[in-house]
Amino acid sequence: MHELALARSILETALERAEGRRVRSVEVSVGALRQVVPGSLAFGFEVLSRGTACEGAALEQHLRPVRLRCACGAEWELEELSFLCPGCGGSETQVIAGEELLIDSIEVEEEPCTVRR
Repeated sequence: MHELALARSILETALERAEGRRVRSVEVSVGALRQVVPGSLAFGFEVLSRGTACEGAALEQHLRPVRLRCACGAEWELEELSFLCPGCGGSETQVIAGEELLIDSIEVEEEPCTVRR
């Protein structure tokens, strides 16, 4: 279950950036090729955040589709399991989106929280 390791990394980053303030929400973009189970990631974040400044924070997840680019210059969103270019039929394609896992934003309260890390 790699979601737990991902949740730990998200939590650690949020705590570091919050600089002692209570975190209200963390917004992440998850590429479809990451094969993350959203419920497992949310559960891991919830469990790991107990007793921290992130306890009770919402973890908002946005699934990002797979986008490909062909050597011919065509770009498209992957809708079926075929990496062939819909324009030229070529197979010289590269993934340009869909592998990312990014923290887009962290919403914090202005006052420092009193929870110890």
